[in-house]
Amino acid sequence: MRKLLAALLAIPFSYSVANAQDAQAGKALWEGAATQCRNCHGEKGEGAFGPDLAGRKLTTAQFAHAVRRPWGVMPAFIDKQVSDAEIGNLVAYFSGLPTVEQPGKWRFPVPPNAPRGQMVALTSGCAQCHGPILAGPRSAIGGVDMDFDWFKSLVYDHTTALPLLEAWLEEKPRPRMRMGNFSPNRMWESQLREIYDWARDLGPRARLEARLGKGTSAGNGVTYPLTIENAGIKGRGVTAEDLTVRLIVPKDAEVIATTGDGYQGVRPDEQAKANVATWKLPRLAPKDHASIGITLSKAATAADNLSGEVRWSKPTVKTGPFDRQAINPAPL
Repeated sequence: MRKLLAALLAIPFSYSVANAQDAQAGKALWEGAATQCRNCHGEKGEGAFGPDLAGRKLTTAQFAHAVRRPWGVMPAFIDKQVSDAEIGNLVAYFSGLPTVEQPGKWRFPVPPNAPRGQMVALTSGCAQCHGPILAGPRSAIGGVDMDFDWFKSLVYDHTTALPLLEAWLEEKPRPRMRMGNFSPNRMWESQLREIYDWARDLGPRARLEARLGKGTSAGNGVTYPLTIENAGIKGRGVTAEDLTVRLIVPKDAEVIATTGDGYQGVRPDEQAKANVATWKLPRLAPKDHASIGITLSKAATAADNLSGEVRWSKPTVKTGPFDRQAINPAPL
């Protein structure tokens, strides 16, 4: 009788757990900014550098094993990064998708005649998220004059080392770390050394941050503030020199006024296919910042927002004439 009662009690519990999986929540997690798994597994789980997931009908236990204790070069993710409940939601999302006949292409293939370090970065997965010239890691190297041991800790013990780096840089902790911990048994230290040496040789980046503020009404226009800061450690980080700040002006908007040194005016830009407002700055050393303002005749919109980039030519990089940092669209 007790066994029968226990079995009856277990039935609704098992049913509720199975139905707790939310495919829409899994879809939102996969496609949102909280994770970057799609850089390797494809936008819709169709596969790329990593295997395809769509329609595979993996069990929650199988998916959880791949996340927590992966077999290949994929890093391991802890519960604070992807919870067990979120794993269940991802399983529900992918189980509802059709299978793919042919897995997708790599996000970034290995270019012809790639340097050895770049090839290793691309074929180990690092550059599938960080990009083919490792812009993010190079800014970390340039921001603190990072040595190899520190670089290695950020790969093997990322979930512990990254908060320490952010604290030293006085940066706001991320709500969720998007990179897991790589295994030294699958990502060898010799491979990391090749990646690090290549990134160093390519050129450390200044750790620049550029933030557009929300527009506020000002007379007959709307003013947007832009702050550019070198977030590197004073006395250690790289100084950016010969900077160019470019803001793409929304269509049909006119620039009424600007603030900030080095304003060059507004000119049509063929590449952007829009008018671009430009400023020139001589240098930004670690902990220096520049304040810029632009007043438009009309407010930017979600469909046609204000955005841009900061370029700097020194320190020089070997892959092009300058480095750059995107300026994300203004908050609406």
